This record gives sequence, C-alpha cells and structure tokens, in this order.
Amino acid sequence: MRTAGDLMRRSLSCAAVWRNSRLFCTEQSSRVKIFDRDLKRKQRDRAAWLMRPNDSLLDAVAENLLDRLEDCKKTFPTALCMGGSLEAIRRLLNGRGGIEKLIMMDTSPDMVKLCEEAEQNSPNKNVETSFIVADEEFLPMKENSLDLVISSLGLHWTNDLPGAMIQSRLALKPDGLFLAAILGGETLRELRIACTVAQMEREGGISPRLSPLAQVRDAGNLLTRAGFALPGVDVDEYTVRYNSALELIEHLRSMGETNALFQRGKILKRDTALATAAVYESMFAAEDGTIPATFQVIFMTGWKDHPSQQKAKRRGSATISFGDLQKQFGGGNES
Repeated sequence: MRTAGDLMRRSLSCAAVWRNSRLFCTEQSSRVKIFDRDLKRKQRDRAAWLMRPNDSLLDAVAENLLDRLEDCKKTFPTALCMGGSLEAIRRLLNGRGGIEKLIMMDTSPDMVKLCEEAEQNSPNKNVETSFIVADEEFLPMKENSLDLVISSLGLHWTNDLPGAMIQSRLALKPDGLFLAAILGGETLRELRIACTVAQMEREGGISPRLSPLAQVRDAGNLLTRAGFALPGVDVDEYTVRYNSALELIEHLRSMGETNALFQRGKILKRDTALATAAVYESMFAAEDGTIPATFQVIFMTGWKDHPSQQKAKRRGSATISFGDLQKQFGGGNES
C-alpha cells in the first residue's frame, strides 16, 4: 500500500496521492474547524482493527446506496469511493454500475490497508482496484476524470461539506454521478437525550458529547449549492438493538463514529457515564431488556451538468393555466 499519511500531520492540510512513482500534493487551508480531522483519522485507524465483519448496519446502508446504480441506464467505468464504509461498498458492489476501475480512498492508512487486504483475499472480478490515502476535504483528483463519486457514511465528518461536494462535482465528467449517504440529525437521539439528562443531574450543565449532523431539510440545498443538477434526497431510519449502552458505544468505536469535535470537552466522568447508561435503559429499554439506537441516514444524488439532461422550463413558458387545468379535471368553482 502506498501512503501519504505522514504528510497529513503537517500544519497545512495536505492531500496526497502517488502516481507513476511521483508524489503530487495539494495544500489548502480550511476556514471552518468543527471537527478534529487528525483525531478522526486516528479513530478510523482504530476502527480498521475493531470493525465487525459484515456489519449489518453498514451493509444495509451500502446496499441501499448501491441500489441506485441499478436505476441508471448508463454505466460508470471510473469510480471513486471515499471514506466511510469503504469495505462494505467494495464487497457489495457485485458488478453494479458497470465499474471497470475503482479507486478506494480514505484518510486512514489502516482503513485503506484493511480494504487492500480484503481485495487480495476476495478480488472484484473485472474491476481494477487501486488504493490511496487522502482527505475528502482536499480531493486529489483531476477535473473531469471520474464517472462516479460515491461515499457511504463518511462525508458528515468534513469541516466544509459543501466544499467537499463541490470538489467531487469538479472531479466528475459531464453527466457524472455523485452518490452519498450521511448520518442525519436524528441519529442517536436516544443517546443524546440520556446523556443530556445524566449531565444535568450529575454536573449541573451540559457539554458537547455528540457531534452535530446535517438536517434533512438542508440536504437538497447542499446539492444545489455544490452545483449539482437533478438533485435528489431521501431518508431512511435504521434501528439497531443492543444489550446495553456499553455495547452501543463499542459499536460506534468499531465504525469510527465517535465524537471528533474540537470543542468536545473533557472525558466524560465515570459516574456521569454510568448515569447515562442507567437513564438510557430506564427510558428506552424494551421488554426483552435490549435498548434501541436510531441511525437516520440521508441519501443524496446529484449529476454534473450535461446538455442531454432534462432541464426545467423557463418561467412563464407554460401554455396552459392552472385555471384551465381546474376546469378540465373538475376542480373549478361552479355557480
């Protein structure tokens, strides 16, 4: 595996990729700093070794995302899969989308190594797969070089989500497709409530313990702001049941979904953590003793502009009025 992970520790954010034994590097500075990207990289390094084989939640989201390729008549010879549940996307692709060349990218060298080893053990037939270590915030791809950009549960950790989406659009060829699944604002609502109640009881106040996530109403605006044509958004909720709050936390660690806020405060006190688990179970436990956790997933679809795409009609170009339609279908007022 070729890695540029050591470059990512520099004071300037650096996205790097090896090509023909030469290193090309793009350095940019980020204006918005909500998430600690270096910490998130370390969390994903850890997740690469803790990850459950065939995680049912990650697989369900990846399948839902990949199903959208079956709705497309066209094929996508060159695809980039970045961040999130890379391994699930690679394993479940099963020829969908007519992909011939697949680039697997993550900020975590260990996560990329995990995917590379999985590819060696169970290669995708007829798909040339390559692996790079780079950051979604500083995409190291040439403009108009990709037919498909796909991200399953990764982009919600970027500091500049619109910026990352704009870079994805620029990397796409005309009529290229952007597919992404991100966690929505209702994710882990049970844990948020339990943690808030426990902190108020034990500490007399609250500090940020769970990361802010995008709201469904914002998703369409994000696609439009990034310049995508024919934007599409839909939402699914997945409920996973655990034997305890501790098992939920361990699952979040194995997915690399633990808190990475810059303003995350000190480590949760032991008695507050125990109180959170107790509140969680008392408020949400089922009769069988299990506790539910909600994962809201927002699916986004967008296309890069192309003359062949359907266009909205110019305002005022309609030849039939609403009044005529009402009369035709019996909806008008009768005297």
